[in-house]
Amino acid sequence: MKSFRKELWFEIPERRKLVNITRDVEEALGESGIREGLCLVNAMHISASVFVNDDEGGLHGDIEKWLEKLAPEKPHSQYAHNRGEDNADAHLKRTIMGREAVVAVTEGRLDLGPWEQVFYGEFDGMRRKRVLIKIIGQ
Repeated sequence: MKSFRKELWFEIPERRKLVNITRDVEEALGESGIREGLCLVNAMHISASVFVNDDEGGLHGDIEKWLEKLAPEKPHSQYAHNRGEDNADAHLKRTIMGREAVVAVTEGRLDLGPWEQVFYGEFDGMRRKRVLIKIIGQ
């Protein structure tokens, strides 16, 4: 069995943004030479997420509105974590959206459904963060 590791780095200028990273993950898979196995894509920061969904602007807006209802950014005073900070909502949004995605690798390709894409979700931007891609297989 082979193993491959690559990091993607992001510095999103907005507080929140969804970024399609499917091509980056496919590129890493090509670099790995692995044809059959699993690909883990993992946000390495507690206020960011990796998830799989459709790349459709209306859906992205709906996700943003839904997350803001579940974990509103303001007032900052509503969160105990925000004593001296202002990103408690980002931690909660990450908990809702998840830490990572695992995608099967079949015949050297990501085995995604017809509309599935891999996304990096930034919930507390304006600083450098990374995503780990770890691919195992043969």
